Amino acid sequence: MTLSRSSRPGPLSDLIVVDLTRYLSGPYCSLLLADLGARVIKIESPGNGDDSRYVPPGEPGNSAYFMSINRGKESIALDLKQPADRAVLDQLIAEADVLVENFRPGVMEKLGYAADTVMQRHPSLVYASISGFGQTGPWRDLPAYDLVVQALSGMMSINGQADGPPTRVGTSIGDLCAGLYAALGIVSAVNERRRTGKGRRVDVAMLDCQVALLESHYMRHHVTGEEPGRVGSRHPLITPFDTFACADGYVVICTVGDAMYRSLVNAIGRPELAEDPQYATPLARLQNEPALKAELERHFYTAGRDHWLKLIGEAGIPCSPINSVAEMSDSPQLRARGLFVDCESGDFSFKAVRTPVLVAADAPVAGAVEHAPRLDQHGAHIRAELADTAG
Repeated sequence: MTLSRSSRPGPLSDLIVVDLTRYLSGPYCSLLLADLGARVIKIESPGNGDDSRYVPPGEPGNSAYFMSINRGKESIALDLKQPADRAVLDQLIAEADVLVENFRPGVMEKLGYAADTVMQRHPSLVYASISGFGQTGPWRDLPAYDLVVQALSGMMSINGQADGPPTRVGTSIGDLCAGLYAALGIVSAVNERRRTGKGRRVDVAMLDCQVALLESHYMRHHVTGEEPGRVGSRHPLITPFDTFACADGYVVICTVGDAMYRSLVNAIGRPELAEDPQYATPLARLQNEPALKAELERHFYTAGRDHWLKLIGEAGIPCSPINSVAEMSDSPQLRARGLFVDCESGDFSFKAVRTPVLVAADAPVAGAVEHAPRLDQHGAHIRAELADTAG
């Protein structure tokens, strides 16, 4: 008998993941795998477990923050200083397809679970590591959090208003994108293993991931020699493609190319702006962006955002109000997609967001409830499974 596979539906339901992660980047990676069907067994320290269990809001020890990124997983508490608990982890690794960890480089070696050693013992294992700076390079041993890698990568230098200070992206994008790239690396390595029978080491650095998200900014700097700066919400290469103030709030409007620009100015009743030499070509509009934005906003101030969004939307131009989180939560589009799920642990429940991947147009299950594990909730069951396997 072997450790049972996942009872969750999904394309990864044949995978068992040993999850030695905590905080955000690693747990987000394993959450993606769990949402796609994998059985994820989270290893926690006895006593407190993952420190994110105590990040508010919610119940200390099982906070909403912890639950939102650890739902759908199992928890077993193991003290890796104790031989009996190390034996349990050894058995789990022997049964697993994937091991994922996000300690600082060197910690797994000190624990006796260095990648080379573990993979030599289990050649088919995919061993994934997420860290601030990766497993190589002069900075490999330095600590890093999301804010540090946003600063080092150049991300903060391009985020914010032109006349304001460098600004952190308003979510922990450094952690989240590292988790995303790690999940991609794991799935790629598993796919290769189906052909070769051999596992891979996956090495993901938060800093690398942030630089990869700079999109055109890195390219433009090396092509033009210019230093990309902060431009607020507008597109650095296309205009009008920005936020615009109306009489009662803000809207975003996105035009690309002459045809869409002409459609915009015709829809809002300013067709003369299409013939003005200052705005007649994409380059001219970009060079005269401040004047064009001021011209448009003077016109938009004459009515509210619903008025303008109706006219612009009917012209086929991408546009939107700027929603608050509360307004977004009422979106009929997101509800129709089944993006929100109920998350529970004991008597505590709240709304969470599922992994935004629908495979083969799977319909979300109405009223589905996701459960987050209490510390060591599944420990006895997992130990019993392993005992049956050994027997």
